[in-house]
Amino acid sequence: MLENLPIELIELIIDTLPLEMSFIDAEDKVKYYSKGDKRIFKRTPAVIGKKIQNCHPPKSLDKVNEILKGFKENTRDFAEFWIPLGDLFLYIRYFPVRDSEGNYLGTLEVTQEISKIQTLKGEKRLLD
Repeated sequence: MLENLPIELIELIIDTLPLEMSFIDAEDKVKYYSKGDKRIFKRTPAVIGKKIQNCHPPKSLDKVNEILKGFKENTRDFAEFWIPLGDLFLYIRYFPVRDSEGNYLGTLEVTQEISKIQTLKGEKRLLD
Protein backbone atom coordinates (compact mmCIF):
# COMPACT_ATOMS: atom_id res chain seq x y z
CA MET A 1 0.00 0.00 0.00
CA LEU A 2 1.40 3.40 -0.95
CA GLU A 3 0.58 6.63 0.76
CA ASN A 4 1.72 9.69 -1.14
CA LEU A 5 5.29 8.55 -1.69
CA PRO A 6 7.07 10.68 -4.27
CA ILE A 7 8.41 8.75 -7.25
CA GLU A 8 11.96 9.78 -6.29
CA LEU A 9 11.57 8.10 -2.89
CA ILE A 10 10.11 4.96 -4.47
CA GLU A 11 13.12 4.78 -6.80
CA LEU A 12 15.53 5.23 -3.86
CA ILE A 13 13.77 2.47 -1.93
CA ILE A 14 14.03 0.10 -4.89
CA ASP A 15 17.67 1.04 -5.52
CA THR A 16 18.45 0.25 -1.86
CA LEU A 17 17.35 -3.38 -2.22
CA PRO A 18 20.22 -5.89 -2.60
CA LEU A 19 19.04 -6.90 -6.06
CA GLU A 20 18.41 -5.39 -9.44
CA MET A 21 15.12 -5.13 -11.28
CA SER A 22 13.96 -4.41 -14.80
CA PHE A 23 10.41 -4.02 -16.10
CA ILE A 24 9.21 -4.56 -19.64
CA ASP A 25 5.71 -3.63 -20.75
CA ALA A 26 3.13 -5.78 -22.53
CA GLU A 27 4.74 -4.93 -25.89
CA ASP A 28 8.12 -6.27 -24.67
CA LYS A 29 9.69 -2.81 -24.38
CA VAL A 30 12.03 -1.95 -21.51
CA LYS A 31 10.34 0.71 -19.38
CA TYR A 32 12.36 0.66 -16.14
CA TYR A 33 15.53 -0.63 -14.55
CA SER A 34 16.82 -0.10 -11.04
CA LYS A 35 19.99 1.89 -10.77
CA GLY A 36 23.00 1.50 -8.56
CA ASP A 37 26.73 1.27 -9.00
CA LYS A 38 26.68 -2.39 -7.92
CA ARG A 39 24.50 -3.62 -10.79
CA ILE A 40 25.67 -6.93 -12.21
CA PHE A 41 24.07 -6.44 -15.62
CA LYS A 42 24.81 -2.82 -16.45
CA ARG A 43 22.08 -0.80 -18.11
CA THR A 44 22.19 2.57 -19.83
CA PRO A 45 19.33 4.98 -20.48
CA ALA A 46 19.53 3.98 -24.16
CA VAL A 47 17.86 0.65 -23.30
CA ILE A 48 14.60 2.37 -22.32
CA GLY A 49 12.03 1.84 -25.07
CA LYS A 50 13.95 -0.98 -26.76
CA LYS A 51 12.50 -4.44 -27.25
CA ILE A 52 13.80 -6.85 -24.63
CA GLN A 53 14.72 -9.28 -27.40
CA ASN A 54 17.39 -6.77 -28.49
CA CYS A 55 18.90 -6.74 -24.99
CA HIS A 56 19.65 -10.46 -24.65
CA PRO A 57 22.24 -12.63 -26.38
CA PRO A 58 20.89 -14.50 -29.42
CA LYS A 59 21.43 -17.87 -27.72
CA SER A 60 18.86 -17.00 -25.03
CA LEU A 61 16.16 -15.48 -27.26
CA ASP A 62 14.14 -18.69 -27.50
CA LYS A 63 13.95 -18.88 -23.69
CA VAL A 64 13.04 -15.20 -23.38
CA ASN A 65 10.25 -15.54 -25.92
CA GLU A 66 8.98 -18.77 -24.34
CA ILE A 67 8.75 -17.09 -20.92
CA LEU A 68 6.96 -14.04 -22.30
CA LYS A 69 4.53 -16.21 -24.26
CA GLY A 70 3.66 -18.15 -21.11
CA PHE A 71 3.10 -14.94 -19.17
CA LYS A 72 0.93 -13.42 -21.90
CA GLU A 73 -1.14 -16.60 -22.27
CA ASN A 74 -1.42 -16.92 -18.48
CA THR A 75 0.11 -20.40 -18.52
CA ARG A 76 3.18 -19.43 -16.49
CA ASP A 77 3.44 -17.57 -13.18
CA PHE A 78 7.23 -17.30 -12.92
CA ALA A 79 10.50 -18.44 -14.42
CA GLU A 80 13.79 -18.83 -12.60
CA PHE A 81 17.40 -19.53 -13.44
CA TRP A 82 20.61 -19.68 -11.45
CA ILE A 83 24.02 -19.30 -13.03
CA PRO A 84 27.62 -18.82 -11.96
CA LEU A 85 29.25 -15.65 -13.25
CA GLY A 86 32.90 -15.46 -12.26
CA ASP A 87 33.00 -15.38 -8.45
CA LEU A 88 29.27 -14.61 -8.30
CA PHE A 89 26.28 -16.92 -8.22
CA LEU A 90 23.17 -15.31 -9.68
CA TYR A 91 19.53 -16.11 -9.05
CA ILE A 92 17.41 -14.62 -11.84
CA ARG A 93 13.62 -14.62 -11.62
CA TYR A 94 10.91 -13.37 -13.94
CA PHE A 95 7.36 -12.56 -12.86
CA PRO A 96 4.33 -11.49 -14.88
CA VAL A 97 2.73 -8.25 -13.70
CA ARG A 98 -1.03 -8.46 -13.99
CA ASP A 99 -3.85 -6.13 -12.99
CA SER A 100 -6.65 -7.12 -10.62
CA GLU A 101 -8.52 -8.74 -13.51
CA GLY A 102 -5.54 -10.86 -14.55
CA ASN A 103 -4.63 -8.86 -17.64
CA TYR A 104 -0.94 -9.04 -18.50
CA LEU A 105 0.77 -5.66 -18.13
CA GLY A 106 4.41 -6.67 -18.40
CA THR A 107 7.25 -8.63 -16.86
CA LEU A 108 9.44 -7.94 -13.85
CA GLU A 109 12.98 -9.34 -13.93
CA VAL A 110 14.78 -9.67 -10.59
CA THR A 111 18.46 -10.58 -10.35
CA GLN A 112 20.18 -11.26 -7.04
CA GLU A 113 23.73 -12.29 -6.22
CA ILE A 114 23.28 -15.14 -3.72
CA SER A 115 26.79 -16.44 -2.94
CA LYS A 116 26.64 -15.26 0.69
CA ILE A 117 23.08 -16.51 1.10
CA GLN A 118 24.20 -19.97 0.01
CA THR A 119 26.76 -20.12 2.81
CA LEU A 120 24.31 -19.39 5.64
CA LYS A 121 23.95 -22.14 8.23
CA GLY A 122 22.05 -22.50 11.47
CA GLU A 123 20.39 -19.31 12.62
CA LYS A 124 21.21 -15.75 13.62
CA ARG A 125 18.80 -13.87 15.84
CA LEU A 126 20.91 -11.12 17.37
CA LEU A 127 22.86 -8.19 15.97
CA ASP A 128 26.64 -8.45 15.94
